[in-house]
Amino acid sequence: MAYHYARFGAKIVITARRKKILEKVIEKCLNLGAQEALYVSADMSIETDPEKVVDFALEKLGGLDYLVLNHVGKSGFAMWNGDVDHIRWLMKPNFFSYVQMAWRALPSLEQSKGSMIVVSSMAGKMSNPFAAPYTATKCALNGFFGSLNHELAMKKSNVSISICTLGLIDTESAINAVRGIITTPAYPATEAALNIIITGATRQQELYYPWFTYVMNLTKDWFPSLTNHIIRNALNYNP
Repeated sequence: MAYHYARFGAKIVITARRKKILEKVIEKCLNLGAQEALYVSADMSIETDPEKVVDFALEKLGGLDYLVLNHVGKSGFAMWNGDVDHIRWLMKPNFFSYVQMAWRALPSLEQSKGSMIVVSSMAGKMSNPFAAPYTATKCALNGFFGSLNHELAMKKSNVSISICTLGLIDTESAINAVRGIITTPAYPATEAALNIIITGATRQQELYYPWFTYVMNLTKDWFPSLTNHIIRNALNYNP
């Protein structure tokens, strides 16, 4: 997403934990045409870091047009083993940090008539095996930002919220997590990223990518038994 924004000539602030990776991304963003590209190292599981990132962006850029929330904590792809502490921790990067950043950025987005882009997952729309902690966090995201979207509309706010529902994307971390387990194909990250940016820029409330995630979302209510059969048979599992 940073590279696409750079090609459009945007001013960008990005964040992640590893400074060396951030420096490489920033260098490429500048080469691709970004007006300005900055980074701040942060860990979204640390309570104070989400607000620190937004404050840094507001200070350096003078305001925000888009807030793109797209970060995730590490969680194994396996049967749940009863680890409640992991779920409690995962809610910090996957949910609470999103809420913190959204609230911190909201006044600036109101001034700029900006957009908030929340990257979620099909797991937030329908339950998946081997991903109970992750699914719980994505359901929380969809519920909170769906409610916030209603409230902003009722207040006639200038801010739009776009919730992006993604299927399996071919990022390195995703492919490594599901290798040998999921049989369905992964879809290109660069295309997903461009669709996310367009959705935010055109102030659409929802994005489903790839297209069949929308069909699956409909059929889960129309044909729940069939949908459950498809989900379970898309996984390699031997009891």
